[in-house]
Amino acid sequence: MSLDKFQIPLKIIPELYKDSLVVLDEEQIKPISLQSESIRFLGSYTKNILILVNDGDAVYLNEKDLQFLTGILSACKLTIADVGILNMHHQQRITFQDIIDQMAPNNIFSFGVTENNIQLPFLNTSLTIEQHQHIFCINAPSLETLSNDVDKKKALWICLKKIFSI
Repeated sequence: MSLDKFQIPLKIIPELYKDSLVVLDEEQIKPISLQSESIRFLGSYTKNILILVNDGDAVYLNEKDLQFLTGILSACKLTIADVGILNMHHQQRITFQDIIDQMAPNNIFSFGVTENNIQLPFLNTSLTIEQHQHIFCINAPSLETLSNDVDKKKALWICLKKIFSI
């Protein structure tokens, strides 16, 4: 006997699901959290500091850049647990506003992220501090570029000292 043609009588269905069926009089509206793509990041994000990167070869960040970033964070008396590292290369449907709405960052540091990756209101890569929606933002060249350029590292350090009062 095949179960492909088996049908449950309509009178039995409400009894089977009496505790789990829901009758909606109106159209169901998805909560905001289900409407946009969920944001996946590395770190515990305990201090609401978001680091945006663009690395097509790694899930979050390649080992060399992660070591360089860890050095920057330790100079600021921070750890990976304090931040959230978000690789924009793999999160292409997420907008700047999605990030603000879902993560509520205090600071955003962007390394090598372009307008093609995200709709950033700040694309100036001159390593200056900008403020958008009460969030301190720094847009910088990629971590690989920074690690090889002493002048850009100094400019980043000046910005970080101002933000973290170091």
